[in-house]
Amino acid sequence: MRRITRIATVGLASAALALSATACGGKKSSDTGSSDSKDASAAIAYDIGGRGDQSFNDAAYAGLQKAESELKIKGAEAEPTDGEGEADKVQRLTELARKGNNPVIGVGFAYAPAIKKVAPKFPDTTFGIIDDTSVTGPNIANLVFNEEQGSYLAGVAAAKVSKTGTVGFIGGVEVPLIKKFEAGFTQGVKDTNPNAKVLSQYLTQPPNFDGFAKPDLGKAAAQGQLDAGADVVYAAAGLAGSGAIEAASAKGKWAIGVDSDQYNQAGLSKYKDSILTSVTKDVSDSVFDLIKSVKDGKPATGEIRYGLDKDGVGLADSNPKYKEMADVIAAVEKAKADIIAKKITVKTAP
Repeated sequence: MRRITRIATVGLASAALALSATACGGKKSSDTGSSDSKDASAAIAYDIGGRGDQSFNDAAYAGLQKAESELKIKGAEAEPTDGEGEADKVQRLTELARKGNNPVIGVGFAYAPAIKKVAPKFPDTTFGIIDDTSVTGPNIANLVFNEEQGSYLAGVAAAKVSKTGTVGFIGGVEVPLIKKFEAGFTQGVKDTNPNAKVLSQYLTQPPNFDGFAKPDLGKAAAQGQLDAGADVVYAAAGLAGSGAIEAASAKGKWAIGVDSDQYNQAGLSKYKDSILTSVTKDVSDSVFDLIKSVKDGKPATGEIRYGLDKDGVGLADSNPKYKEMADVIAAVEKAKADIIAKKITVKTAP
């Protein structure tokens, strides 16, 4: 697999050092190179935090790996740089498309403006964007999820296991996407226990997106919520969420993971016993499916939505302790069935 990175900015070295404990992907400079093979190739451009976030980006990488293995395609990756602007994303996507990669997938809504500019210049290349529907075009596929539905199930589980009646939600950056996580979680908690208290906090405000990249911010926020009586903390914060999981583990409380099954993430193994469950998004299969559609000569375009009805979002049950909680699982399964049957409509904003 070719891993493409942009030249690091001055502050990147210190940021990479701060993330080294949890991130397995470095931000080293390298040449973009060119493909000497005529074999099919596909590329993903990572969101803030990059590969090694144990969450969102790693889920996308898993989809690329699967495509390499099952579809026999070549894969290319491109990392973000610290504090980058739209021009950097435009150049990154342009380079990936120019090298012949198809599709080119932007991991995260932050790529929307760049894809809007680049996609028309490469009409024969399919561009995918995860978590955004604002940019459309004949060669653009919008891979989106009902995050609020999975978060509702997490809220049900949190309310059922909480002994204090207080739980916490931590959002990485206060943007509409993350507010979907908050809305679903809070509704699930309140529908299960109307007297429960939900402590909500966002780590940063746009245009500062550090809340998706810095574990120390997540750790500090979780510690504050735990000190305020929360005994379950759910963080939708990318790499920063690993800090929240660490804080919950240190206090012997429950954490709820996000995007991928974080109980099974190697980088979080020392905290796994405290990860009750995770709200999963099938980012991996969404990436794989788009790559396959292009390889099959029938590239997918337009909105492609993944919800509970298609197992596009869900709640992981890898933790054996969770599997033993029959009453919790029963409540979660009932809520899932009611959402699919449209007996429950989950809010997308708090």
